[in-house]
Amino acid sequence: MDERNLLSGIRVIDCGTYVAGPAAATVMSDFGADVIKIERPGGGDLWRLYSKLPGVAKSELDWCWVLTNRNKKSVALDLGDPAGREAMIRLVRTADVFLTNYQRPLLEKFRLSWEDLAAVNERLIYAHLTGYGDAGEDADDPAFDALAYWARSGLMMSVTGTDGSPGAPRPGMGDHPTSMSMFGAIMLGLYQRERTGRGSRVTTSLLASGAWANACDIQAKFCKAAFPVRGAGKHPPNPLTAAYLSRDAKLFLLVQIDPDNEFPRLCQAFGQPELAHGELFATNEGRAENAAALYAILQGEFETRDLSEWRMIFKRNDIKFAPLPKLDDVVQDPQMRAADAFIDMEYPGVGRLATVNSPVFVSGVQKRKPTAAPAVGEHTREILRELGYGADAIEALIRGSGQA
Repeated sequence: MDERNLLSGIRVIDCGTYVAGPAAATVMSDFGADVIKIERPGGGDLWRLYSKLPGVAKSELDWCWVLTNRNKKSVALDLGDPAGREAMIRLVRTADVFLTNYQRPLLEKFRLSWEDLAAVNERLIYAHLTGYGDAGEDADDPAFDALAYWARSGLMMSVTGTDGSPGAPRPGMGDHPTSMSMFGAIMLGLYQRERTGRGSRVTTSLLASGAWANACDIQAKFCKAAFPVRGAGKHPPNPLTAAYLSRDAKLFLLVQIDPDNEFPRLCQAFGQPELAHGELFATNEGRAENAAALYAILQGEFETRDLSEWRMIFKRNDIKFAPLPKLDDVVQDPQMRAADAFIDMEYPGVGRLATVNSPVFVSGVQKRKPTAAPAVGEHTREILRELGYGADAIEALIRGSGQA
């Protein structure tokens, strides 16, 4: 195995805020890219403030920052100051990727558009993540994943409670999938550069990623499909793709997409093989017409055993299911560790701390061992020295931006 990481030698400027853009840089950093995070002097990226908001999970550690900005170096620059922008331009000349989710008016204000930066680095991959895309009346509107990905895509009103109330978003639930689209776009840009020698502008948006996540229902609507209606207190319209409760009060999800073959196996597991072949439940039409009765029968069966017993039975009979765990169970799930979904890091003042791994793996390639997310401007002096600034110039620039 090569001792270098796959993206060693690639420099990424993370000139973004919050999650979706910066998380794409995090994935690159996991594979060895040198990621330099640009922050406002003083307060830094506003994502640092999220965990302090009312109604958000509280911890002694800033869990938002721990996750999204591991492995990065922080440089604090006042981009509104000519000296700060000049430092940014020097940095861009050394970079392979410039990643931002700034709105277009802000990029124009700081003169950091694709046209501006391509003029100083023709090999630059300029990655722009937007809320609503590049065109249309909402293109320049501010957006969060809760707005553009979860609400505007239709997902929020598609994933509802039995009373029709919309599901509330969780932190980053649209940002992280969107970051993978941004990561893919950046890697395509780098691949194209290998073939042409020139950089390019690559983009994605929270809105487009939300539409992709909700693509099955949207396509069904394009095809004028009729959707089943579920009201409060009613049974699931399809009992073979529904949640159930075991004897030990543990929830799990049953999913049978090929019921003609799968439903008989389930009935066999119950010891009631005749159930699958009777006139009530032998066809999709019959199961739909008699959904309430089938749901009641299945729930009655599932209440007779603990979930650990059903797990063994399901595995023996090739029945697809998944537990519906709470977070206390998720963080202890051994399969998460086996799948490398979780990884440990050494965190100052804490010791070993688990974090969530990026979900991309390459056979024979070792990811870097994660390092702690930086303090605001922690690496400003180091990076400015590398760019050729002398000690006096560095201190003058730092003083001019209001940094200590």
